[in-house]
Amino acid sequence: MKVNKIAIIGMGAVGTVYGRLLHDKFGPNFSVISDESRKEKLKKSGFTINGYTFYPNISSNSDNKEKYDLIIFAVKNYQLEEAIEDVRSFVGENTVLLTLLNGVTARDIIQAAYPHNKVLYGLAMRIDAVRTENGVVNTDDGEIHFGEADNRVISQEVQAVKDCFDAAGIKSIVFPDMIRMYWKKFMLNVGFNQVTAVTRAPYGKVTNIETSLILFKEAMREVLMIAKAMNIDLREEDIDEFVALMDHFAPNSKTSMLQDVEAKRKTEVDYFGGTVVEYGKKLNIPTPVNHVLYCIIKSLEALY
Repeated sequence: MKVNKIAIIGMGAVGTVYGRLLHDKFGPNFSVISDESRKEKLKKSGFTINGYTFYPNISSNSDNKEKYDLIIFAVKNYQLEEAIEDVRSFVGENTVLLTLLNGVTARDIIQAAYPHNKVLYGLAMRIDAVRTENGVVNTDDGEIHFGEADNRVISQEVQAVKDCFDAAGIKSIVFPDMIRMYWKKFMLNVGFNQVTAVTRAPYGKVTNIETSLILFKEAMREVLMIAKAMNIDLREEDIDEFVALMDHFAPNSKTSMLQDVEAKRKTEVDYFGGTVVEYGKKLNIPTPVNHVLYCIIKSLEALY
């Protein structure tokens, strides 16, 4: 298998960073999939990153029903159901689907919608993109961690996507155990995104303020307890790793959830704290920190 035709749905901060790299490499063989109502606007405005505007192909379900080798989902979780339908006419029997959504539920939802296609786990890591009124600003493209649940033997689909990313200059890593990496990123998002959303703290302030650090670690520890109950390989040292990792981010950068709160947009808290609380109830594991963070962020949303 070889990936020749690629599409992304969801051109927020993450989608724009990787969309620009794919567009630069693959040109007319790269497209952005949009719903019908936004297609013409996106064609005219293009997408701006670091002051540079590019104009990829924009496709919707009413267009020629061309099939793609790879479709990347980069929407928000609450947009996933609509996105699944927006890509339907572009999915062929051999189309590989890759999710970059936060949380631990998106991949299974996409797989249920497309049971005969290969759906890969994916994460955007160490990317510092911020969406502003003038487009996306970023200094580090980060890297994509992706693959099947078990990659001790690399499948042809995973290798084809890796080759595609390599050609476009997108750093990527295929880990042997993607379930561990998936939940590890989830644990970070649960702690970091939610704490910054309620404290309004940029990256550089979370671990330098004692009470914020306590919230950060305790929210993650609740995820750790759930993972252990589900026989998922998360470890106490993963929490320590994330605390140390904060020193490597631009101190004034902001998490996506804090950006959403400040812009008065809907957040993904249902897929972070909400998911932790739901798992906690099913497994009889207390999740008081995530319950409080969830309630505060939902209260903030209600004020918009």
